[in-house]
Amino acid sequence: MRRLLPRTLRARLIAGLLVLLVVTCAAVGFATAAALRHFLVDRLDQQLAEAGGRYAASLEHTGSGVGPDTRAQTPGTLGVRLVDGRATAAGVVDGDADDVDTPGDEDDRVSFPPDRQRALAALPVGGPARTLDLGGPLGHYRVRAVSGRDGDVLVSGLPVKSAEDTVERLETLELTVFAIAATAAGAAGAVWVGFSLRPLRRVVGMAERVSALPLASGEVMLAERVPDDDPRTEVGRVGAALNRMLGHVGDALARRHAVEERLRGFAADASHELRTPVAAVRGHAELALRHPGEVPGEVRHSLERIDAEALRMGAIVEDLLLLARLDAGRPLAEDEVDLTRIVLGAVADARAAGPDHRWRLVLPEEPVLVRGDEHRLSQVVANLLANARTHTPAGTAVELRLELTVEGVELSVTDEGPGISAELLERVFERFVRGDRARSRATGSTGLGLAIVRAVVQAHGGTVEAASRPGRTSFTVRLAGA
Repeated sequence: MRRLLPRTLRARLIAGLLVLLVVTCAAVGFATAAALRHFLVDRLDQQLAEAGGRYAASLEHTGSGVGPDTRAQTPGTLGVRLVDGRATAAGVVDGDADDVDTPGDEDDRVSFPPDRQRALAALPVGGPARTLDLGGPLGHYRVRAVSGRDGDVLVSGLPVKSAEDTVERLETLELTVFAIAATAAGAAGAVWVGFSLRPLRRVVGMAERVSALPLASGEVMLAERVPDDDPRTEVGRVGAALNRMLGHVGDALARRHAVEERLRGFAADASHELRTPVAAVRGHAELALRHPGEVPGEVRHSLERIDAEALRMGAIVEDLLLLARLDAGRPLAEDEVDLTRIVLGAVADARAAGPDHRWRLVLPEEPVLVRGDEHRLSQVVANLLANARTHTPAGTAVELRLELTVEGVELSVTDEGPGISAELLERVFERFVRGDRARSRATGSTGLGLAIVRAVVQAHGGTVEAASRPGRTSFTVRLAGA
């Protein structure tokens, strides 16, 4: 039933209007037809009462002929004489009202089968008129029984066919008129409902335009407003509420954008400013390690740790500076890049860095070319392979697959490691998110590798997604072809 109902508000209003109109017309038609039928039957009963059984009385004696009052009878008037429940004489006034059917009139004699005779005999003498189906050409009659002078029963009747024909003509006329009225009302209702729903359509159009805006990132100007904000109407109240909500959302987005700009500026400035002191720390540590004189072992160890941590801090600073530049929308290079060559080099480096892993490479026969920044795309592949090497135990198989698809290029890195928990998988591309904090610090992971992957891929107009279950974790990058 729900599938049969109209989906749009306009269609539902028009359908409801038509259903209401049809129900109203049907009720009016039923009431008028019933009232007319009742009126016509009452007239037949009144005619039977006024006739007083005069025509049926003329049939009491077979040879009496037609009485003087027979010519005044309505054509089709029925007269039946019953003796001991058996019809001994029956006649019907013909259309000319000049001839009366009696048992002596062979051409127009009326006879009844036993069941009809029993129905006639069952009529209450002196009671109200009833409708009986006399069968054959007679059809339905309104009949009434009275006592005769010879102890018999006289039944008089009038045909119901004329009343039924009148009611049928009225019903046909009403059906035609109501059909025309429903069609005209449906067309007019469609126009009126469409006109009345124009403010609502404007609200929907505004909402659709706002929903298409990139509200998740960047500066957004919510200049859209609903023109219909009359508080005296329902749509006006909705429009006014939407306008207030859009104002609040616009203010919140403006404040958020201002805060994000300040944070991006701070991250870029801090990263840029930190590069110099970090480089100075490394330089002094390396200079101290090259001192020709004897250096105590503890001092040398401390200097080596200072150099290692300075190198790690420098990598963090470079990653933060890259993310800050990508957040600021700095354009990347738009060169033709051979992704196959990048993948080959990255897998070779991964084998050297992780010889205890089993590395597999699946490439298409022809070179895969994309447009973008070769250095940043190399960083994406290297980060994905380093993530698989860092977070899986020794001996784990890692597969890098590169293939051409209908949409473009697809690069995936799949490992057979322990997998990523569901709660961590939702945040795996966020900054400073680590799968194993203790091991990450030991291996030098900063939690920025996958965040850089997503930022670089999005800057190239592509997408990256992760899927994981115990025994299989996959990162898939999709880019447009060259």
